[in-house]
Amino acid sequence: MKTFHLACAAAAALIGVALAGAPARAEIKNYEFQLTQPTVKAGADRIVTVRLVDKTTGKAVPDAVIFSTRLDMAPDGMQEMATTVTPMPGTEPGTYRFKATFGMAGRWQLSLGAKVQGETGSVENKLVVTAEQ
Repeated sequence: MKTFHLACAAAAALIGVALAGAPARAEIKNYEFQLTQPTVKAGADRIVTVRLVDKTTGKAVPDAVIFSTRLDMAPDGMQEMATTVTPMPGTEPGTYRFKATFGMAGRWQLSLGAKVQGETGSVENKLVVTAEQ
């Protein structure tokens, strides 16, 4: 009987070690894009940089696949005033840069959709960038 209890304890310990070594997955809702600078100068070829962050750890998330971008003036009630967004190479892991023309001063909404490697679902955020004269 004593050997049976020892065998069960050893099996439970091995299972515990195996589960502890398995990487924990975050939920897709734990990721968000954040602006590195909330303002830009109005004009052509302005760069907007965002970081994709795991909110549970505060760490930047590299290698996400951005599949959707839109930049418009929805915060100022002019969603029909949209402009082209061109992806640019990031300067650091977890940063994503975009080039766009901010045709006038005001609040612009940058809408992003991305897939995070190894996660199910999509990260979708709407960020407000203020273009100044």
